[in-house]
Amino acid sequence: MTTPTSAPGRREATHSSGWLVFAAVIMIFSGVMTLLGGISAIAKDDVFLATRNYVYELDLTGWGWIHLVLGIVIALTGAALFTGATWARTVGVGLAGLSMIANFMWLPYTPWWALLLIAIDALIIWGLCVAPRPMRD
Repeated sequence: MTTPTSAPGRREATHSSGWLVFAAVIMIFSGVMTLLGGISAIAKDDVFLATRNYVYELDLTGWGWIHLVLGIVIALTGAALFTGATWARTVGVGLAGLSMIANFMWLPYTPWWALLLIAIDALIIWGLCVAPRPMRD
């Protein structure tokens, strides 16, 4: 989104572009979903599949803690995107990538949930990369 400035023919981008707001909202949503999945794994709910001989086998509680911490950090970074912080965009792309990897390894435990979160993380990366950068004088 751009706003006109006093100089004729010059426009300045603001941090409230539609793509950035989209990425921030989806990032907060993804963080909360990851956090809830982590809590569910720590509590050893019955919603998880029992998997044998999986290459990335880790105790369900261990995966729960990984997802809990990752979800908190993703949601906080998504909230920081509303301030227009450049660091939040960079960290957001990295965290969404880490979340994609974690959810890929999480596939045998919750296949549809993990695929949904991988798709959401791809949308986050896309939204953060296509959002216009703020112009500086």
